[in-house]
Amino acid sequence: MSVDTAPRRTSRGPVLRTERALAPDLTRGAMLLIIALANVAGVVFAGEPGLDATPEGIDRGLNFLLFELVHARGYPVFAVMFGYGLVQLARRQDAAGATPRQVRSVLLRRNLWLVAFGFAHAALLYYGDFLGAYGIVGVVMTVLLLRRGEKLHRIVLVLWALMAVEVVVLGAIVTSSIAGSGGSAPLPAGHVDSLAASGYLTSIVDRLSEWPPHTLTVVPFIVIAWLGMWAARRRVLEELARHRTLLTWTAALGLGVAIAGGLPAALVSAGWLHVDKPTASLILMLHGASGMFAGPGYVAVFGLIALRVTRPGPVVGALSALGQRSLSGYLFQSVAWLLLLAPFTLSLGQRFGSPTVSGVLIAATVWLVTVLIARLLDKRGQAGPAEKVLRRLTYGPRT
Repeated sequence: MSVDTAPRRTSRGPVLRTERALAPDLTRGAMLLIIALANVAGVVFAGEPGLDATPEGIDRGLNFLLFELVHARGYPVFAVMFGYGLVQLARRQDAAGATPRQVRSVLLRRNLWLVAFGFAHAALLYYGDFLGAYGIVGVVMTVLLLRRGEKLHRIVLVLWALMAVEVVVLGAIVTSSIAGSGGSAPLPAGHVDSLAASGYLTSIVDRLSEWPPHTLTVVPFIVIAWLGMWAARRRVLEELARHRTLLTWTAALGLGVAIAGGLPAALVSAGWLHVDKPTASLILMLHGASGMFAGPGYVAVFGLIALRVTRPGPVVGALSALGQRSLSGYLFQSVAWLLLLAPFTLSLGQRFGSPTVSGVLIAATVWLVTVLIARLLDKRGQAGPAEKVLRRLTYGPRT
């Protein structure tokens, strides 16, 4: 989930630490809460998206907020940051004197190891792995996009403009369909066998069959990561003041599209809007398409927050520490879901009244634990365990 951000090595030797930009780390640390909320809902209800189809009381409001701000709105942030981090890593290698061939070798090796991490993560812990897809996308971007000129990279802006048109058109279709709709169908939610498995070995078998199609499904987020690469080429998050206007417009438009496009799904999930089955499917399609815009929107918001931080306090420092160790934080969450929520372990999501409320509280608690651990590691000057392993595999042992 994170880029390499500690001192590095190239084949020519160590790379010295450069001054850090606050915004990328702050964004990753804070958005891991969104990832936790989205994933825990899926685990609790053994579905995608995680949804209580018959909410009552406070569950209605939680469903509404989850569909407006969380579901299909967290992973685009990390996709943007993944593309951004790829450029940052290449730039650090360039500054250390590595040749383009050496830089390419490092990036390919790192991303291929991410695919291996993803396979192990999915097999052992959680079907909804994104690391494998990140690795595949990273290989493609390294080979096809990293060293290309400005004209090619401008294509991504055209693609995003076309996606915005798609959301507007789809929104108009959904609005018309709602107006003529009858019935009371829930939002479509796919059942995930591994999340409902009665034993650990059975869940592994299920995940091994679920991971490949899931990974292929999310690989197209290369368009989102490409936008992050475009932003990194302009040092948007390193030079926040110079890009204040761009960040402001991106935050407003990105989150505006995501919230407006997610509103019908949020209302249906809360039981405040009743539609027929075909309309519910269209609404979920709009929800997913508009969710992509939350990626740049959230990143821009945290960029603006970082712009106002002159001296990071303990909260910002702790979130940034987690951002620097976001791969470890992400994997820690999956371990927690397996131990706390699986039917064959503690199954806490089903033990205390509302599964939705239980899931939200568990997600927030697990995320807070990762924040505290990351802060402790930061004070000791230690990287996260997953980052250490990935760095060792990518660069080899230190000399």
